[in-house]
Amino acid sequence: MDRGLQGMCVNERRRITIPPHLAYGSVGTGGVIPPDAILVYDVLLLDVWSAEDQVEIRIVFKPPSCNRTTAPSDFIRYHYNGTLLSGEAFDSSHSKNATYDTYLGQGDLIHGMEEGLLGMCVGERRFIIVPPFLAYGVNGSGTLIPPQATLVFEVLLVDVFNPKDDVMVVVREAPESCARRTVAGDFVRYHYNGTFLDGTAFDSSYKRNSTYDTYIGLGYVIKGVDKALLGLCTGEKITLTVPPHLAYGGDGVGDLIPSSAVLVFDIHVIDFHNPEDAVQVSVTHKPPECGDASEADDLMEYRYNCSLMDGTLLYSSDQFEGPSITTLGANKVIPGLEKGLSGMCEGERREVVVPPHWGHGENGAEGVPGSAVLFFELELVKLQKGVPDGYMFVWLGDGPDPLFPAMDLNGDKKVPLEEFSSFIMLQVKEGKGRLRPGIDGDGIIKDMFHHQDLDKDGTIVEGELQVTEASGQSRRDEL
Repeated sequence: MDRGLQGMCVNERRRITIPPHLAYGSVGTGGVIPPDAILVYDVLLLDVWSAEDQVEIRIVFKPPSCNRTTAPSDFIRYHYNGTLLSGEAFDSSHSKNATYDTYLGQGDLIHGMEEGLLGMCVGERRFIIVPPFLAYGVNGSGTLIPPQATLVFEVLLVDVFNPKDDVMVVVREAPESCARRTVAGDFVRYHYNGTFLDGTAFDSSYKRNSTYDTYIGLGYVIKGVDKALLGLCTGEKITLTVPPHLAYGGDGVGDLIPSSAVLVFDIHVIDFHNPEDAVQVSVTHKPPECGDASEADDLMEYRYNCSLMDGTLLYSSDQFEGPSITTLGANKVIPGLEKGLSGMCEGERREVVVPPHWGHGENGAEGVPGSAVLFFELELVKLQKGVPDGYMFVWLGDGPDPLFPAMDLNGDKKVPLEEFSSFIMLQVKEGKGRLRPGIDGDGIIKDMFHHQDLDKDGTIVEGELQVTEASGQSRRDEL
């Protein structure tokens, strides 16, 4: 037998025929084997090892890039299939649908596995062959691992971290200019893809077609993300690796995130603001001769582009037949745009950043996401000076005193509509008075006339004329 077993491979089958002089000779043994018996053995080799054997590692696959390898004191998560040298399975993490999670270098594993798992990359596959004296030795383990068994582990490393690890941030893309960086207390809108270290995805804001919106530095998100979101610029893209003690720890999150999982986030900062932020106005062009500046009650024709801070265009006046028209101070546009339009002269161009509390707020509007910071490009095309709310005509300075003789152009003591209209238009032409812009002038004058013609006889006499005072200035009509 000593000769017949030599040169065999595991799982090899042999028939070994032994003559008596190489077996039990002329004596036989135990009443079972007679003297001078030829013995025939059918042999299957199950295992073989030498006292000088070491742990054998066979790498099946190694990722092209490997930023880190396992080391003593690391915590690792791995899948494995365990077999005897003959191929007979004795255990598998896959059958339990859960990784095996443990520290390295603390004696929690058999010696051979402690050695075989060192130097691995996440995503690496290897076979680890452990001789029995570095496994379960002469005792074996339970009913599945016999004494003196060589063990073979097929291992896939899923995760690795060290309890001393901090968040690791890699900047993938940074904007050319950054006027301001995020600080604690800011409200941030960002997109993200969340994966494990092996690349398996567990969540994505892109799939929901909605940013993740939160305050930072105040504990509303996991510690690692809260920390990594500080000091970023609008438009910046980062990849952050978060160890479990700065994520969901040993508890994980249901079936979504396993216990002690390292998380990887690819983050794109869309915008951020602080609840104390004001509207930011930057003048990009001002005509050499800048006339009247816009103020409350003025009628403004302006062009605009409205975008998100990442450049996504939301609305544009170019989508319509002509410039947009609004009366400043009439609450017809969002408050932040009112601020941006104030103090402009014709031909002036501006860039205006409107935080959501000056825009559409947390709820957003049609086509505008909730809590979005808006970016406006403005150009004032035409400015018509206005009149205060409640008035259709105002005097620019003091009007004629007495008023009626000035209105009675032909001196016949009565003023019909035609004469009244000629008088008002003369005041506008000479710059002494102003009609409300944006409304038909003839219609305004007719309304003014009918309001003064108390007896409705088609003429105004001196006794019918009424004067309204407002803001310390004579206003010669009440509309």
